[in-house]
Amino acid sequence: MTSQTVDPPPLAPVEAGDRIAALDAMRGLAVLGILAVNAAAFALPFMVYDDPALSPFPVEGANAVARWAVEVFFQQKFITLFALLFGASIYLVGGEQGDAARGALLKRRLLGLAAIALIHGLGFWYGDVLLLYAWAGLFVSLMRSMPARRLIGLGLGLTLLLASLQAGTALFAAHGPEAFTREFSRSQFSTDMVRQSIAAYRSGWAGAMGQNLTAWLMIQGMSLMVFVFSTVPLMMLGMGLFKSGFLSGRAPTGLYLALVGLAGLLLALLGPLEWRELAAPAGGGATGGQATGGLAGALAAYPVLITLGYASLVILAATRGGARLAAPLRPVGRMALTNYLTQTLVMTSIFYMPWGPRLFGQVDYVQLWGVVVAVWALQLAWSPLWLSRFRMGPMEWVWRRLTYGRPLPLRKAG
Repeated sequence: MTSQTVDPPPLAPVEAGDRIAALDAMRGLAVLGILAVNAAAFALPFMVYDDPALSPFPVEGANAVARWAVEVFFQQKFITLFALLFGASIYLVGGEQGDAARGALLKRRLLGLAAIALIHGLGFWYGDVLLLYAWAGLFVSLMRSMPARRLIGLGLGLTLLLASLQAGTALFAAHGPEAFTREFSRSQFSTDMVRQSIAAYRSGWAGAMGQNLTAWLMIQGMSLMVFVFSTVPLMMLGMGLFKSGFLSGRAPTGLYLALVGLAGLLLALLGPLEWRELAAPAGGGATGGQATGGLAGALAAYPVLITLGYASLVILAATRGGARLAAPLRPVGRMALTNYLTQTLVMTSIFYMPWGPRLFGQVDYVQLWGVVVAVWALQLAWSPLWLSRFRMGPMEWVWRRLTYGRPLPLRKAG
């Protein structure tokens, strides 16, 4: 009698019923939160993003409150969450380092994401983060078999080290030698450059894409020299938190509550400091943090601690009897790539694509919040409607088609 070798079933996307509710809810929160931060980068020149002194709108009154809300509650918090979750997905897809089949699948997934990212960044919006995630993910994929404790220790340790260097720079910029603080606070951009950029974006498709290409090249250079060093540790931390059970709700309830409390404390400290920075006569970003002695910039350098508090809130809701509270976020998270790219399509159509009203540079921070909330409402409504008929989002289907290299069903049976 001869034994027959049975081929293992082909790898396939996870079925809806097998998905981890807390992860989907966190992805939904992350993609919605990212829009609140990205909105200004869609609507205003990139040089205004970090320097309200260059804004074409006075950052005072309601506009100051609108920008303050972004700086305190959203800035860097949700892109950090996105990176953590991407690290978890690297292990979910690739498994352990010795699994050759899943490792090859992971590489195709990351290369497919890079292809989508290039179209997104070059053809629509310079602020694309997917290309950074794709090639940073290639590095992190080599660490899949590290123990959870080591991944968490290295990821969190490196993240806090980089944050401390950033915090030290903010404090030194406020209290260092006068020549240094003056040079540090001097912007390399001017209001004339802002006006020229707005005019170019409003001039038509060629002008807008020229500005987009310039900003995209600058962002890619920063990704190579700066952003990768903060993104890789965050992905390592996310992978470790998943392997430890933290992201799926298996950690002690007391740990989640402690992280929520720490995040609340940091937000309570950051809020007044950021308000003083915005209220400073020369504006926030251009002062080098002198309005608060550098404390606002120093505290803002630790978004990961607030992000872990946000994540803990969602995990508690999804796994400790509050599933109804987290439920609206889950469909948004199951379609995170589609919703992220749809945000770009909607926002660029409003602000500078030739088929839209081309409102670039014309919408202030308060009005921008109105656009953000409207997009949130649309995505919270359309995501469950789409998933009631289809297995996955349309861009998830494209991405998985590139990953698995074979046709995949999109419409639900029956």
